Amino acid sequence: MTGHDPVIQVVGLRKRFAEVRALDGLSLKVNPAEVHGFLGPNGSGKSTTLRVLLGLLRPDGGTVKVFGADPWRDAVTLHRRLAYVPGEVELWPNLSGGEVIDVFLRLRSRDAHSRAVTRRRDELLERFGLNPRKKTRTYSKGNRQKVALIAALAADVDLLLLDEPTAGLDPRMEVVFQQVIAETQRQGRSVLLSSHILAQVEALSDRISIIRQGRTVETGTLAQMRHMTRTTIEVETQQPAAALERLEGVHDLRLKNTAGSSRTVLEVDSEHLAQVTSYLASLGVHSLVAHPPTLEQLLIRHYGEITEPDPSAPSTSAS
Repeated sequence: MTGHDPVIQVVGLRKRFAEVRALDGLSLKVNPAEVHGFLGPNGSGKSTTLRVLLGLLRPDGGTVKVFGADPWRDAVTLHRRLAYVPGEVELWPNLSGGEVIDVFLRLRSRDAHSRAVTRRRDELLERFGLNPRKKTRTYSKGNRQKVALIAALAADVDLLLLDEPTAGLDPRMEVVFQQVIAETQRQGRSVLLSSHILAQVEALSDRISIIRQGRTVETGTLAQMRHMTRTTIEVETQQPAAALERLEGVHDLRLKNTAGSSRTVLEVDSEHLAQVTSYLASLGVHSLVAHPPTLEQLLIRHYGEITEPDPSAPSTSAS
């Protein structure tokens, strides 16, 4: 594997559980030093995909490569190069947080006792505000999550698989998490991030894959995805803007006329933005604000209906 090959390459992945088709031809590619958002509704196949990548499930079809190797056959070797953080963390209750972190570091890091790993561990303990001397049975959900995060982020690995990694963290710790992930990426590591916190994914991800019913329905940068949907425009004009509804690409036009001005809210298909803004200029614009589509709007476009729960949900258990 060269430095330019994908860290993760999944093509046509299929997996069934009895009569449930969890994955139905899913494709996914994560590049070196990339943060890749992995999004989909409950039951879409995210957890099953992660279990396949971790070598915990054997796929029924398709190809799966992590660092060019098969995670089912080469799980032991691959786990020295990756770290996984689930959304529900269970820990040995009679060990302290620091002891658990050290156990995970010995399992993951190529040199768990190196000065760099120890320094990184201590730095993360301070930044996340975790007392490593307390028994894990006394920890809140958020502190258990911090243990898993610190153990993964301090490890000398090349790939992080993160499944709802900040579940239970308060907003201040969420900011710390985003800062640390950005630093991790600058160090050349890759991250596959599955999260329901869309602002987090939007802020961190270089590219995003949206999956639904076991298939990838869209993948690319957020900018690329935004070209395929609508921009919301709020505009105040001197002349009435009712004629806008006759322009191609205009949707959901809402007018609010007041003395001396006309306030209008509308949605515009991206390919017709130039035409619509040119027309608005002819009406005498007092103010104009354009909102690009949010990640939430992009997801709603694909979600459509509620699916059944994923029959495979990975978890890290150390009890």
